[in-house]
Amino acid sequence: MAISRYSTLMSTKEAQAEALAIELARIGHDNKCEDVTVMDLRGLSSVTDFTVICTGTSDRQMSAVADRMTDYAETVKEKLYGSSGLDNSTWILLDFVDVVVHIFAPAYRTYYDLELLWGDAPRLEWQRPETA
Repeated sequence: MAISRYSTLMSTKEAQAEALAIELARIGHDNKCEDVTVMDLRGLSSVTDFTVICTGTSDRQMSAVADRMTDYAETVKEKLYGSSGLDNSTWILLDFVDVVVHIFAPAYRTYYDLELLWGDAPRLEWQRPETA
């Protein structure tokens, strides 16, 4: 079940984190990642508030997407606190604290199945609205 990204009860920090997660999902999608999902983990995880999960199509593409996401985060003054997997591109993790991004190679996404792990987490709508 997807929820609206607009919440009147959300703090400014939460709203900024949600906006970052949504834009990172869009960057993944726009750069040919497949099966992009944004999960709201507030109240379910003590590690992060939002996670973006997507599947890359090749090592080069996954690295490029990670670079574009990191570049975007810098433009909105969000610091990358840690990363992992940039040298092997089977599972790239980008940690922005309130938002964690997972870019998987297809077999690794299936194996780790984070959506099942966080099965009760709401999914956020991240697609841009259709234009006329």
